[in-house]
Amino acid sequence: MRITSTSCICPVLVCLCFVQRCYGAAHHGSIKVTRNQTKHIEGETEVHHRPKRGWVWNQFFVLEEHMGPDPQYVGKLHSNSDKGDGSVKYILTGEGAGTIFIIDDTTGDIHSTKSLDREQKTHYVLHAQAIDRRTNKPLEPESEFIIKVQDINDNAPKFTDGPYIVTVPEMSEMGTSVLQVTATDADDPTYGNSARVVYSILQGQPYFSVDPKTGVIRTALHNMDREAREHYSVVIQAKDMAGQVGGLSGSTTVNITLTDVNDNPPRFPQKHYQLYVPESAQVGSAVGKIKANDADTGSNADMKYTIINGDGSGVFSISTDKETREGILSLKKPLNYEKKKSYTLNIEGANTHLDFRFSHLGPFKDVTMLKVIVGDVDEPPLFTMPAYVMEVYENAKIGTPVGTVTAHDPDAANSLVRYFIDHNTEEDRYFTIDASTGTIKTAKIFDREETPWYNITVAASEIDNPGLVSHVPVGVKILDVNDNPPELARDYDVVVCENTKPGQVIQTITATDKDNSANGARFHFSLDEGLSLNPNFTLRNNEDNTASILTRRRRYSRTTQDTYYLPILISDGGVPPLSSSSTLTIRVCACERDGRVRTCHAEAFLSSAGLSTGALIAILLCIVILLAIVVLFITLRRSKKEPLIISEEDVRENVVTYDDEGGGEEDTEAFDITALRNPSAAEELKYRRDVRPEVKPLSRHHPSSSLDSIDVQEFIKQRLAEADLDPSVPPYDSLQTYAYEGHRSEAGSISSLDSATTHSDQDYNYLGDWGPEFKKLAELYGEVEPERTT
Repeated sequence: MRITSTSCICPVLVCLCFVQRCYGAAHHGSIKVTRNQTKHIEGETEVHHRPKRGWVWNQFFVLEEHMGPDPQYVGKLHSNSDKGDGSVKYILTGEGAGTIFIIDDTTGDIHSTKSLDREQKTHYVLHAQAIDRRTNKPLEPESEFIIKVQDINDNAPKFTDGPYIVTVPEMSEMGTSVLQVTATDADDPTYGNSARVVYSILQGQPYFSVDPKTGVIRTALHNMDREAREHYSVVIQAKDMAGQVGGLSGSTTVNITLTDVNDNPPRFPQKHYQLYVPESAQVGSAVGKIKANDADTGSNADMKYTIINGDGSGVFSISTDKETREGILSLKKPLNYEKKKSYTLNIEGANTHLDFRFSHLGPFKDVTMLKVIVGDVDEPPLFTMPAYVMEVYENAKIGTPVGTVTAHDPDAANSLVRYFIDHNTEEDRYFTIDASTGTIKTAKIFDREETPWYNITVAASEIDNPGLVSHVPVGVKILDVNDNPPELARDYDVVVCENTKPGQVIQTITATDKDNSANGARFHFSLDEGLSLNPNFTLRNNEDNTASILTRRRRYSRTTQDTYYLPILISDGGVPPLSSSSTLTIRVCACERDGRVRTCHAEAFLSSAGLSTGALIAILLCIVILLAIVVLFITLRRSKKEPLIISEEDVRENVVTYDDEGGGEEDTEAFDITALRNPSAAEELKYRRDVRPEVKPLSRHHPSSSLDSIDVQEFIKQRLAEADLDPSVPPYDSLQTYAYEGHRSEAGSISSLDSATTHSDQDYNYLGDWGPEFKKLAELYGEVEPERTT
């Protein structure tokens, strides 16, 4: 098959198509599909050739954007099997077959029915096949070919990122790069010059230029000044076809702004300024403003103002307002028209951010002169001191002078001054002032201990102009006199332990005095000399405003005396000295061995056994019930006693029962049991008190010497015989108790039976040193105070 195309759009293509067609006609037009055929050339021998493929194909081209009324001819398909009799049928398949591209199945001519756009699709792949029309069998294998859409210059260059906004510093060198712009062309860059773009500048000359190939925009002038012109609008054009006539073009706008650099020094509009300031201006207040102009902006225009010289540099100060870039002139010291009427200041304004590239344009500072004229103002009186401190003694009489304040008129008129006290507070009413002299006097009697300090305000005004008033604070200190005696610093709770030793410090006391240290800081302590020597306690003055209470005895007993009172005399060191008497209350307490107080009350003996109040009440209640039962029992027994002798009228035999054993040790009415316990105590015979004896008993009196030497056994026999012969004894058996243990030993008895009637000469004080286990024993056998001392 042979493919023939006639689509040529330029002389070069026409030549190429012509060569192609001639080449195809010369080489393919006469080729026919034959199988095992031999071609005879005249004069040559017959040569056998391999059968050649019957398809002859080529690449088709079709112009884009075809706008003609008829379909655009693309090319022609032809098979060597086609004899021209219509028996061969051509079939076209692939991209766009039947819709965009149609084929004449008899002739093989291909046409394009639609206008194509190369920018949307650059080529189409199709398949061609020749079949037998009668049998529908392929005459040759299917062949693939391509139809390329041939480009035309139908797209103008475009700036996809425009318009542009860019900045460049002012005073830049010529040729400084500003921005690179890029335009794109949708045409085929491989075919012709349709996509070859050239840049040019349409607007912005002579300030800027553009590179025609790269699109780089550069400055075209030296030292472009922002202060002269800040904004530029540059129009850049991009044209395809390498800029030739007929090429398409597109443009964009580049907005260029010159940024500021510090190339302009500050300048004061005037070289001399004049400022009026009244003398009444307050110190620290702003009295004027001054400004130097700077054509730059931002930080390049920042400046600092200073006073470099002049006679007013110590009176005025200047600062810079960051927002307005003005110099604020303030007052450092008060003005006085009567002393100085004008000042001269040299003020400098200098940039704070310098660019040394432009130092040749400097200096970047400027100086101007400012003359300050002080205005005269009628001023209020002026006190000689900003504040006064005065002193007066407490208890001073009303009208006592305290001090004097002085004020004068600072103006040239020197008017007279009148003084008065502002009665705004209660303290201001405690003083008076002389309106002419300014002398302050007391209006009440002061007590330093109540209020040690007073603050008042004194005012002064001119007599000619009472509206001008000035004030001054006056502090009055109340001085102390020794009018308060010393006293104990607090109520002391003094405790002395029962087992304390002589000379032991039981309390340290201090004193206080309402007067200040000059009249009461030194205290002296002593006992009241009007009383007799205290045998229990003494006092020691420590010479450091304290005193110590010491014991003078070895032991103290709560049971004997639980409270002592100690009068103390305290005197101060004031002039004249004052003194007072106080009484310390000292309690006697039981203490542990380490000195900790255990108890200070007598009822604590029961508490130490671990019994609560409820338990004690229950025990007492039980005792009362038992006593009631015993009384009831005794009463019943006595009411049931029968006579021992039977009536003579009763002649029956009777059995008499003797079951009364006596009252025992508790029956103290019958006999004195002490005589049985200790023969030495039986100095005389005791009679029974419940029965009156009719016959005198045997003599029982023995000399004391015989009683001391009698044997215990003999003593018991003698008492038994006396009981048998005693007619006052009931005629029945009686139980007697003999508890005598014989003569006492040299160590003495430890029994408590005789402790109430005898006194031991042995010293038991050592029991107090044996520890808490012998505490109760030490209390029982401790020393008994011979007398109670108050």
